[in-house]
Amino acid sequence: QVQLVESGGGLVQPGGSLGLSCAASGITFRAYVMGWYRQAPGKQRELVATITSGGSLNYPASVKGRFTISRDNAKNMVYLQMNSLKPEDTAVYYCSAKWGTNDYLGQGTQVTVSS
Repeated sequence: QVQLVESGGGLVQPGGSLGLSCAASGITFRAYVMGWYRQAPGKQRELVATITSGGSLNYPASVKGRFTISRDNAKNMVYLQMNSLKPEDTAVYYCSAKWGTNDYLGQGTQVTVSS
């Protein structure tokens, strides 16, 4: 059974930082492209960051330079460090795992950026 369990969400002030973690199980972790998506109320889900098995990174312009994705293949963990947070970063953040036709998403963790 595949499980992606996110943790680390919460409330943070604008300009602050927050780190998210995702624990993966039930997959051959090192083979998967791991990533983070987010969905704000009334908006479509959007890509936040991805990291391949080889360590290649991808970020959209909206978070590039502020967010950093990393992975630990020994621990089956993927992380998202978020700095210089803005109110528009408020959303539910989801961990994702993709390999071939296998495509999994976690339950999500809420991140709220507000003063």
